[in-house]
Amino acid sequence: QVQLVESGGGLVQPGGSLRLGCVFSGVAMESYTITWFRQAPGKEREGVACSARRDGPTYYIDSVKGRFTISRDKAKNTVYLQMIGLRPEDTAVYYCAATNIPRGSSWRSPQSYDYWGQGTQVTVSS
Repeated sequence: QVQLVESGGGLVQPGGSLRLGCVFSGVAMESYTITWFRQAPGKEREGVACSARRDGPTYYIDSVKGRFTISRDKAKNTVYLQMIGLRPEDTAVYYCAATNIPRGSSWRSPQSYDYWGQGTQVTVSS
């Protein structure tokens, strides 16, 4: 049974940094595409950054390019989202999601994923 557990959220001032972690348990994560999503109050869940399976490419939405970095630590079976230059509009609950089924759909679509973590709150405010 695949389980994802996020950590690392919190309150940070504008311009600050946070690193989110997603521990992947149950199976090795190499064959899974893993994506960080976020959902702000009253808004739809949106894909933010993706790490494709089997050492594939990474993808980012335009608003986080140059500020967010997704990476994997194979030894720890963990995916990270390093966030710098945080803005108030980055405030949201952040989720990690995973799938090992190549559906041919967009990495940004929540329907592309089979497994989800419980989410971690990120608040950017002075």
